[in-house]
Amino acid sequence: MAKVLLTAHCLDQLLEKNYSVITTVRNEEKAQKIRDAYKSLGDRLKVVIVPDLAKEDAFDDVVAQNPDIDSVLHTATDPIKELVDPAVKGTTGILRAVNRWAPNVRRVVITSSFASILDEAHLHDPDTTFTEASWNPDTIRDVGRSPATAYRVSKTLAERSAWDFVSASRGAPSGAEGGSGPASFDLVTICPPLVLGPVVDHLVSLESVNTSNERVVDLLRGRWRHSIPSQGPVSLWVDVRDVARAHVRALEIPEAGGKRLFTTARYFSNSEIAAIVRNGFPEYADKVPGPEVQGGERPEPHNTFAFDVSFTDRLLGIRWIDLETSVKDLVKTFKAHGL
Repeated sequence: MAKVLLTAHCLDQLLEKNYSVITTVRNEEKAQKIRDAYKSLGDRLKVVIVPDLAKEDAFDDVVAQNPDIDSVLHTATDPIKELVDPAVKGTTGILRAVNRWAPNVRRVVITSSFASILDEAHLHDPDTTFTEASWNPDTIRDVGRSPATAYRVSKTLAERSAWDFVSASRGAPSGAEGGSGPASFDLVTICPPLVLGPVVDHLVSLESVNTSNERVVDLLRGRWRHSIPSQGPVSLWVDVRDVARAHVRALEIPEAGGKRLFTTARYFSNSEIAAIVRNGFPEYADKVPGPEVQGGERPEPHNTFAFDVSFTDRLLGIRWIDLETSVKDLVKTFKAHGL
């Protein structure tokens, strides 16, 4: 899943910047893997098990036991089943716990998705421009349309629930300890499209590779040899390291508070990915499609939406990693894992 990959990079970048971090995982196996990877850090990293993110008050214990935390990143993995309800509960659960037990928290950064920005009815409309202010209009009534729609609705409702929580809490009366009075924190949401890029070797295995990177696994295993698949109606992408960097900067930049950020490195196509691997890694020549193989091209400008991320670019000041660098770095990590 994309969030596993992203969480690993966020953890890496926070620790590299000398933050003290409390991270949550779902089981002891994952917890021990993180402890082993960062054992030299001592008490600067604490790993806590939260087995069910959708459980009522799932985060209360970990937050109540660490009331001095001052910032929160929420990048929880999307559940496989019952997408909508757990996505919303996981998001509101962490916000409620922070509001009850962590009065020093001044900012919460939540990973959302371009899925909460797009409008399926206008993905092929060149007169539609998506920005940080755009919202997916689909609701719970639309989840039966397709699995993709159900996923997009889950992301939209989860993000809306976060903004609604903060907005509602602003008008709430002060509560007693453990209550749910006015929130002391502001909120930032990060909305990336498709996420590509290398795994963190010591934290992520090939078995847990995210859905976005699976396309490169398929390419390297010869599944595109005779036909390059379409990347679908959304041809935007971003490198996972830049998404992690956006989360860290969103914690640090005062002006980010109360903002939605739309992080993208612009357009890509599956045919471009195939060409990068073909030209950069001759050892895969018998697996990747030749230049004559068709498919996977970018949609024509008259058949796709436009976008404007000038606000996010200006605020974060990130020089986005280019597609060639991202794909090459990803392939190198796959090679290191024996692919």
